[in-house]
Amino acid sequence: MMLRSNSVPSAKPKTKDDQKSPIQVIERMMKLLEVLAKHPEPLGLKQVAQYTGLHPSTAHRILAAMAADRLVDRIEPGSYRLGMRLLELGTLVKSRISVRELALPVMRELHAQTGETANLSVRHDDEIVYVERTSAGRSAMRIVHAIGARAALHITAAGKLFLLEDGFARLRDYAKRTGLAPHTRNTLSTIALLERDLERIQRQGYATDNEEAEIGVRCVAAGIRNDAGALIAGLSLSTPADRMKPQWGPLVKEAAERISRAIGHRPAARIGAA
Repeated sequence: MMLRSNSVPSAKPKTKDDQKSPIQVIERMMKLLEVLAKHPEPLGLKQVAQYTGLHPSTAHRILAAMAADRLVDRIEPGSYRLGMRLLELGTLVKSRISVRELALPVMRELHAQTGETANLSVRHDDEIVYVERTSAGRSAMRIVHAIGARAALHITAAGKLFLLEDGFARLRDYAKRTGLAPHTRNTLSTIALLERDLERIQRQGYATDNEEAEIGVRCVAAGIRNDAGALIAGLSLSTPADRMKPQWGPLVKEAAERISRAIGHRPAARIGAA
């Protein structure tokens, strides 16, 4: 008579690779990137494993995940090189760092001229993100946008610049995604109102926020463009509503143009200009 065991087969024991922490996986990924960076020609899997000291199966698994995110390109089965996503990310980082460094002296001048808060913001999806600021300290009421703070495009002067850059045809797509959610009683929460405001911005060259994000706070913003003419950031001035002055719109526009020229932007000559 044969006795049957009631014990459940034990799970397959984890390998050392399976037990590696996320930090160790990142370290291995960085090793792979460094090796590929040192070789302009595509490398085979065996070469990558040899240079990094990783087991081929481990290198293959990590490279496959990186290829899915375009951090590396698979040229042919078993052959890899750095991916185009790294170029895209590097270009983005470079543009933001250079903009901040070149914008800060101009922002300080703008703050000295007005005594108000100057902000530098960039777009991320359907929001703007504040990446630098100079804040006023002379008033009991201070306008402070924390670095890293976010706001919807349609409620801020800087955000409207990016909506205008997208074009009127794409405004409806933005409206569908966001619902043009109101933040105050002054928020432009219909397409018709927003289109009318964007037309005004197009004519005057700078945007305004009339207590649309926060009651008691007004803002004026102008766009910063890179050497290719693309809108990459917004320069804005935030003030208590009763302190905003009409002449600050052209002032912010001129400051933004100075930053754009420092980056390498050259406006196209107008037709008919001498």
